[in-house]
Amino acid sequence: MPFLYNLLFNFAFLLSAPWYFLKMYRRGGWKDGFGERFGLYGPRLKQSLTNRQTVWFHAVSVGEVNLCTQLIQAIEHRLPLHTIVVSTTTSTGMALLQDRLPSTIIKLYYPIDRRKHVIRAIGIISPSAVVLVEAEIWPNFLWTLQRRGIPHFLVNARLSERSYRGYKRFGFLFRSLFAGFTGVGAQTSTDALRLIKLGCRPETIQMVGSLKFDSARLEASQLVDIPRLLEQIGVSSDSLVLVAGSTHEGEEKILADLTLRLKKQFPSLFLVVVPRHQERGTAVGDALHTAGFRFILRKNILPKTQIKSGSLDGLIVNTTGELAAFYRRADVVFVGKSLTAEGGQNPIEPAALGKAVIFGPNMQNFPEIAPAFVQAGGAIQIADAQELETVIAQLLANPERRRSLGLHALKVVNENQDSIGRTVNMIVHSISP
Repeated sequence: MPFLYNLLFNFAFLLSAPWYFLKMYRRGGWKDGFGERFGLYGPRLKQSLTNRQTVWFHAVSVGEVNLCTQLIQAIEHRLPLHTIVVSTTTSTGMALLQDRLPSTIIKLYYPIDRRKHVIRAIGIISPSAVVLVEAEIWPNFLWTLQRRGIPHFLVNARLSERSYRGYKRFGFLFRSLFAGFTGVGAQTSTDALRLIKLGCRPETIQMVGSLKFDSARLEASQLVDIPRLLEQIGVSSDSLVLVAGSTHEGEEKILADLTLRLKKQFPSLFLVVVPRHQERGTAVGDALHTAGFRFILRKNILPKTQIKSGSLDGLIVNTTGELAAFYRRADVVFVGKSLTAEGGQNPIEPAALGKAVIFGPNMQNFPEIAPAFVQAGGAIQIADAQELETVIAQLLANPERRRSLGLHALKVVNENQDSIGRTVNMIVHSISP
């Protein structure tokens, strides 16, 4: 099986390499740590890890990095004799790691899953344990850990119906990989059952809940004064602000159109759109400009920028790491990738801030979390764009209804706390004597 996988992987990698590197180039900062993606970490890293017990955490991109940094901060004092290494796949993930973790934590890029790159990386880092945060299952990486007898964990594990079907279809490849995990922290009972069916040993699985409930409640440092920034572009403190978070293609146009219509009833309404991928900012701007929507790009707001009140209909946030700060100013929040795309984005973050949250029909990535908010009266799930406009109008007109939604959302978050503590205990008890 490894031979066939590597043959197919090498072929697929050669075909996809141009797209892969173009994506890196567009995101920027691709030169930094480029060699690390091939397991070329240099002698300085090897020297700093010699004769040290190392725990290697991996977080794919920004979403996983947010969780991973909180997990590392919680576990660091429990493993005082261990050096912590954390890897990510994207440059945006790396920027977040550099910003949130101290220099004592070693940060690097995760190697591409070619056999020689993986063997080289694991040989240099020589981890005594590996923790994957919601990570993809990469066969060469896990095969190498299994051959060397290195304990490895999957935390905040969740499996959408689509992912579950995919892994099950290729069970001949993945079953032994799932069986090799030392510990698995499942988000829900559904996830736990699916993981067992895919090959995880029942005794390794613990129901710990979602780390996102804990991480959403932790106070992040405010890098930007959002009320002041909005004031610069003519949005007063008493304006009604609709924040659309982590939007996907098509959703921005729907929100811009309904904002223009609703402004006839609510003249102070202002739309803040935060695309899931900040590099889409220009394309989103082009679509909204065609629709007659007046906006400014976040990157174009300078310290001396001053725009007259009422001159703009909205803001497109083409930067990273500021979504939570904009959520704090929101009167109503729409959670993206739920109307024109499938999967849904994280509703916990705005809920933890006590906001009135709306999301569309497609919340497959949160099969138990999204219904929990709806059933508790802490969020509203709409069926289509027409209902979205109706519900937003109702909430804008009813501050007490917005407040009630926020309070019920906070209750759901509070009832699902301490998943990080349970996850830390699972890891520490497995790797410490």
